[in-house]
Formats: sequence, C-alpha cells, structure tokens
Amino acid sequence: QVQLVESGGGLVQAGGSLRLSCAASGLSSYAVGWFRQAPGKEREFVGGISRLTGSTYYADSVKGRFTASRDNAKNTVYLQMNSLRPEDTAIYYCAADGGASPFLAPTHRNKYDYWGQGTQVTVSS
Repeated sequence: QVQLVESGGGLVQAGGSLRLSCAASGLSSYAVGWFRQAPGKEREFVGGISRLTGSTYYADSVKGRFTASRDNAKNTVYLQMNSLRPEDTAIYYCAADGGASPFLAPTHRNKYDYWGQGTQVTVSS
C-alpha cells in the first residue's frame, strides 16, 4: 500500500505561483500523475512524470505554466505552478501507477492505483 501525502496548496492571486509536493515511501518506483477537480466538474489530468526517465506530460491547458519534477532520493514529486489563473482553482490530487512503462506516465485516472487526499488551490482574480 502506498500512502501519498500532498502539500503546498493555498490561496494565491492570479499570476502567482505555488509548488505542490507529493511524498510517499517508495514513490521512486511509480509513475506519478497530477489531477485536479473543480466543483461540478470531472477530475482531469494536469500533468505526469515517468518513474525512470522523468519524462513529463501535460494537459494543453497548463503547458508552459506547470512543471512536474521528481526527487527520487526523497521519494517526492513536485508540481510547480506558475502564471496561475482563476480557472486553475480546484482540488489537486497526486496519484501513483506501479504498472506504467518506466518511460511513461498515464494520462487517464483509471490507470492509477493510489491517490492522495488532495490539496486545495484557490486562485483569486
């Protein structure tokens, strides 16, 4: 069982930045995805990072603004969010997939086995 712990959410003005963290024992063995869910909307893929090569993948809505990275020595994955917009407001979740190719991170939530509790990100206009 992998217990993911997220941190780093908060309230920020539009144009600001936040960095989310996702930590778990053994996380270096998993591809990690970031998802978000706004009120009344489905949970959507934001970005992901592969377990071996650190290859990253992003939704079009966040490309150029969000960056996923990982520190396998610390079993921690990060999501740096810059140029935040009010429409980025949501609960953000990290998720881990132990079955992914070492070079890939799935974009569909059904591929992920473990989920964090979520952290609220609120961007004011």
